[in-house]
Amino acid sequence: MVSSALQIVSLILAVVGLVGTCAVTGLPQWKVTAFIGDNLVVFENRWEGLWMNCIRQANIRMQCKMYDSLLALSPELQASRALMCVAVVLVFLTILIAAMGMKCTRFTFENEHVKSRILIGAGIMFILSGIIVLIPVSWVGNTIIRNFYNPLVPNAQKHELGDALYIGWATAGFLIAAGAILCCSCLPEEGKSYSYTPAQYGKYNRHQTTRKIPSMYSKSEFV
Repeated sequence: MVSSALQIVSLILAVVGLVGTCAVTGLPQWKVTAFIGDNLVVFENRWEGLWMNCIRQANIRMQCKMYDSLLALSPELQASRALMCVAVVLVFLTILIAAMGMKCTRFTFENEHVKSRILIGAGIMFILSGIIVLIPVSWVGNTIIRNFYNPLVPNAQKHELGDALYIGWATAGFLIAAGAILCCSCLPEEGKSYSYTPAQYGKYNRHQTTRKIPSMYSKSEFV
């Protein structure tokens, strides 16, 4: 029962991680413009994401524009787009695989040992997905912080950490936690030991002693 509850908890965390991965991939708030010239931007916000950049001014609707070319992105955003797309697909497929191996589901195979191996593999894939999400988010965050404190970078090119990065770090944590819990839920099954109460042990011994002992002699030797 405990392992089944852990598997359900890990699956819930994985679904939350999938939603977060999709949100991080689509949100434009990866980079937020912090300065223009020597003044802090108050009436205008500029956002840069993996697919579009947006401008939001005070009392004016936000305007977004898709990138005309992949080459218009910085190197870290180009790599982040590819990694986040891989993460979305990997998390979705891993959730389906984990659902097949859970104790509360029934498929063509009912072998508990096979299901445990499926769940361990799914847990490892969840951890790998979390790492894949963590790499681009941390890469972009490190670039933003490094450029922000670099005096050689013009103020107009400095950015702040966007909301998508914080969601990405939380999403990576959810996926890694889901994978760890899923792997831990299979450990008792691998090292399961059988114990007998005194009554059961006595019954087992009586059953063993009452078994028919094969004779060492053939029937012809008694004639």
